[in-house]
Amino acid sequence: MFHAPNGLQRDRVPDASREPEPLPGRTATAEPTPPAPPAPVSQEAQAPPVKRRDAYFDNAKYLAIVLVAVAHAWEPVMDGSRATRAAYMFVYTFHMPAFIIISGYFSRSFQARPDQLKRLVSGVVVPFFVFEVAYTLFKRWADDDPDYPFSLTDPLYLTWFLIALFVWRLSTPLWRSIKYPLAVSLVIASLGSMTPGIGQDLDLQRILQFLPFFVLGLSMRPEHFQMLRRREVRLLALPVAAGAALFTYWVAPDVRMGWFYHSTSAEELDAPWWAGPLMTFGLFGCALLLTAAFLAWVPRRRMWFTVLGAGTICGYLLHGFLVKSLDYLGLVAQYPWLAEPAGEIAVTIAAAAAVTLFCTPPVRRALRFATEPELSWAFRRDVTQLSGRAGAASSRTSR
Repeated sequence: MFHAPNGLQRDRVPDASREPEPLPGRTATAEPTPPAPPAPVSQEAQAPPVKRRDAYFDNAKYLAIVLVAVAHAWEPVMDGSRATRAAYMFVYTFHMPAFIIISGYFSRSFQARPDQLKRLVSGVVVPFFVFEVAYTLFKRWADDDPDYPFSLTDPLYLTWFLIALFVWRLSTPLWRSIKYPLAVSLVIASLGSMTPGIGQDLDLQRILQFLPFFVLGLSMRPEHFQMLRRREVRLLALPVAAGAALFTYWVAPDVRMGWFYHSTSAEELDAPWWAGPLMTFGLFGCALLLTAAFLAWVPRRRMWFTVLGAGTICGYLLHGFLVKSLDYLGLVAQYPWLAEPAGEIAVTIAAAAAVTLFCTPPVRRALRFATEPELSWAFRRDVTQLSGRAGAASSRTSR
């Protein structure tokens, strides 16, 4: 989820040599002056142009992952609190859609080349296997459930996103080829919401119901994000977010949270079949409004947390262990004050601080064996060389 963004390129160095002009007082038949030797070109000028990371997207990814972690941390403590439940629903409306839209935007160049497939395996498939095993072992130990089975078809907790990202990115060439991709993806999502019984197989419901956000990201261009940064859009975002927050507080006791997870069909939520497409389009519209409001207020300049945007995969995969500890170890039952306002604030701060720590460069380097393994031994030499050159360029962009 989590790609090197586009940015500015160094200007090309102009040609160093030019045709010398004749010296004053010389005729055209005079012996020509030997051409001046070309000026030396620095190694930096000889290097190919390097794209720099865009601070805006790194900021957006970090802030989105903080919202993901905070919302997950509210799950064990929000029972009985209308305000916390409303805040949870408000954030859940757009935090994953925002992340998925950005992921789709940076998947536009995916053409299933061998080097791209290698990076897809090392950056998505391998982390899925590693953390699926890690979360299963953690549940066996912390939840006192030693017989909990390993499963590659029923993703545990957070790992569904890796499976979804793998499927979405593989399908990118198709979405980039057809007409009206967003409309088609919305139809597919609606059909998924009317199809019970497919939720557990690779979390297919989430793959289908979140698909429109990825396709939207594929369809976006830089000028769309520039539009969100306009002053009038930013000012309009404030009443939109405030109105959505008030509306969420009003409906919080009566709306089932299953709609926001996008992991079940309408029938499995005890709703009529036509409610599935209705909620699919309704929540898609709400998510777009709140995502636009969120992105409108993301800082454009480099901030202290900008560097953390490159490590959001670590923050995403690691924070789940802390959140699940509250549930598996029964900490809320042991310490009831965690479900009180002061405890909810403490949980919020702790979740934000923990995911920030997990996104730092030292943690990213320590987890590279699981989140960004080299895997040269598993691919042909020509594929490894192509991927190595692309990886070197990507690493330079993060400096």
